[in-house]
Amino acid sequence: MSSGEEEAGQAVAETESREATRNGSAREVERRRELYNDIGSFLFAHDLDLTAVNFGLALDYITGNDLQIEKAVKAILSERGQLSNIAAEQIIAERHAGEMTVESLSKMLNNVEENLSSFSNLAVESSASASDYGEALQAKVKDMDSKKGKPDEMVTALIGLTRSMVEKSRMIEGEMRENQRKTNALQQSLETARKAAEQDHLTGLPNRRAFEARLNEEVTQAVANGESMSVAFCDIDHFKKVNDTHGHDTGDRVLKFVGSLLAKISGEKCHVARHGGEEFVMVFRGKTVDEACEIVDETRADLASRNLVDRNTGERMDQVSFSGGVADVFAYADPREALKAADRALYLAKEHGRNRVYMASGSEPDTASEWAA
Repeated sequence: MSSGEEEAGQAVAETESREATRNGSAREVERRRELYNDIGSFLFAHDLDLTAVNFGLALDYITGNDLQIEKAVKAILSERGQLSNIAAEQIIAERHAGEMTVESLSKMLNNVEENLSSFSNLAVESSASASDYGEALQAKVKDMDSKKGKPDEMVTALIGLTRSMVEKSRMIEGEMRENQRKTNALQQSLETARKAAEQDHLTGLPNRRAFEARLNEEVTQAVANGESMSVAFCDIDHFKKVNDTHGHDTGDRVLKFVGSLLAKISGEKCHVARHGGEEFVMVFRGKTVDEACEIVDETRADLASRNLVDRNTGERMDQVSFSGGVADVFAYADPREALKAADRALYLAKEHGRNRVYMASGSEPDTASEWAA
């Protein structure tokens, strides 16, 4: 074969290689485009927010990359036929329960605070001991200095050493006082961090983690006092439409406004939190399920009667409302079961027209009825 033929053959091979690469790249692009479309269709089919959590869950479910997530999603779809934002968050939280979470961070903060408290007490005790020791040494030095006659060289050395120890004790006292100041400042910073970890940054309400801790405390108190207790879920109706029509800034303002209306319910025995997305959760200690339904329904009616305006355009918005589900905590074996019952009642309220409150039936699982005054 001539050199010209070799060059021509090489050029053909290179062309074919580039063509194959382009075809392969095109197939990869098409595959990714189809996957992206499938994920989008999944999110919109279940009316899920376009968040990193939901996108990652959809990706793992569609591709089968994570068997645990796939099974959890299938179980919810089999039970309800619909996946919610809160259900997606719970799946991800359970999947990564062993990893660093807000809860584990809080436990770490508790341990640090305990250590700081121990150190603080030790510093106070050490400071007092050093002060007493310094005073005793100082008195001894004065006593030795007051003696008549020329002191022995050893006595002189002892006096010098003692004086040095007194100065060191004073220096240690100063360092301990400074450490005490820094410890107090750090404890204040940790308290600020704790509050931030338990607060929803948008609405200012407690977040889900804070609510779960509060729920356990309220259950203990209610049992001790022989009080009734109810829990409720509220979810803003057609919230995705608000975001799509008016933008996420307006959607955030709606969330804050609804949060402020619900916050008016809060008191010594009633606690409201943002549970995630457009969903809020409440606990009512000392209230029967009927009484809790009435309170939630009054707030629902208040919101539905408002004429909200899009601040960006000045246009009047469509009616903003929420649906609610309420359950009697002690009608269930565990408070978490009561929360699930309230959640199911909420979905029934959604299915039957929205802008209404449903009461869970403790005697009949997965059933609820509309509450009416």
